[in-house]
Amino acid sequence: MTKPTKPTKPTALTKPPIDPVRWQAPPVDPLPDVPAASLTLVPIPGGEPEDVVVDADGTLWVGALDGGIVRLRPTRGRPEVIANTGGRPLGLTVTRDGRLLICDSPKGLLAMDPATGRIDTLVDRIDGRVLQFCSNVTETSDGTIYFSESTTAFTVADYLGAILEARGRGGLHRLDRDGTVTTVLDGLYFANGVTPTADGAALVIAETQARRLSKYWLRGPDAGTVTPLAVNLPAMPDNLSTGADGRIWCAMVTPANPLADRLAAGPPLLRKFIWRLPARLQPKPEAVVWAVAFDPDTGEVVAGVRTTHPYFSMVTGLVEADDALWLGSIGANYLGRVELADTAL
Repeated sequence: MTKPTKPTKPTALTKPPIDPVRWQAPPVDPLPDVPAASLTLVPIPGGEPEDVVVDADGTLWVGALDGGIVRLRPTRGRPEVIANTGGRPLGLTVTRDGRLLICDSPKGLLAMDPATGRIDTLVDRIDGRVLQFCSNVTETSDGTIYFSESTTAFTVADYLGAILEARGRGGLHRLDRDGTVTTVLDGLYFANGVTPTADGAALVIAETQARRLSKYWLRGPDAGTVTPLAVNLPAMPDNLSTGADGRIWCAMVTPANPLADRLAAGPPLLRKFIWRLPARLQPKPEAVVWAVAFDPDTGEVVAGVRTTHPYFSMVTGLVEADDALWLGSIGANYLGRVELADTAL
């Protein structure tokens, strides 16, 4: 398989500046052990499928590092490139009318017609500023779209800058059917995955840097408020999805790093120095395959997988389909497949 050509990495001269602050990372609470299930790998053209979703026909959709939107029918042929965003596709969702919503950095929130590959821009600015790090998206039963923004200061190419800053520059936004965009939550620490609970009463939101999952209530006595679901996680949560039984699947991209936590609490000047270093000298995330399913009411762990693989790591997206758990990654040029039965505790 031909290795995809990656975009030119930022150099010390092209990187945007960072403005770090002292920040106390949350403590780490251990989670129950989950199975070390075996993986099957499916090569994805364009590489590094950050998220994976399934449509009503059982077709999988992913966004690749090179901007490609790729369709995969698990039992019928090879992956097909349907379109290209010209940016970096991140979180995805399939709408009730069959469109594919795409969070792209730096293009914004996009919508694709899967029959033609036509891509339209839904949101590229919020309150006059550019939406440059749209991260994940979902649609509720009434057609309202909610999407997360990891940071207002950087694109995905400079995501490490947001982590080193340790500032709550993320948010959750609502796109109404009339095109109105409203910020419903701000001050989030690298907002990422968004998925509805099975009953539609709340959205579950992941904050990667804060290492927590929260529920933003859409209706009921707590409507408009946020309550914790799972906190002090021992890993960095990424994209989320809702399983068939209502469980909340969470991609654990990499374990919490004690050194990074100490740096966040230390002098900001040191993190500025690390940011200016070449990428090869900067701290690297631990390579692991990790996904956990949480009970949507109690936050207890109900299923999962944790293992290592020589060609696959850094799980960033996941979805149940065809009796399997499919895993996206920013550390591999493949989708991973785990038998769903093998994730049971």
